[in-house]
Amino acid sequence: MKTKDSSRKWMWWFLGVVLAMQLYFVRELLAAFALFVLGFGAIAFVLGALYMLHQGWAVAVESLASSQHPAVLTVKRGVNSMEVGVRRSALATIGGAEELAKRAIRAGSATAR
Repeated sequence: MKTKDSSRKWMWWFLGVVLAMQLYFVRELLAAFALFVLGFGAIAFVLGALYMLHQGWAVAVESLASSQHPAVLTVKRGVNSMEVGVRRSALATIGGAEELAKRAIRAGSATAR
């Protein structure tokens, strides 16, 4: 009878240790899950904030583009005139390049030597 009680005692100790290890493992898994949730939550918060900033910027630019305020209209005219000047300059450059491309290159010319 004495050995039977001793064996039961060790059996209960062993089951208790296994249960404690399982609870510790579960706690560690839950802690790791909580850390992942916090990490992914922080990433989602940053992405959401960037998205909201982008949408706010888009709304602000659209409202500014449709504004009829005199200062905005003056800036628009200035930008449009600058765009026309740049376009004329680019077309002149392209025309000059086409003119150079049309010229015949002579092998015996003084500049080719």
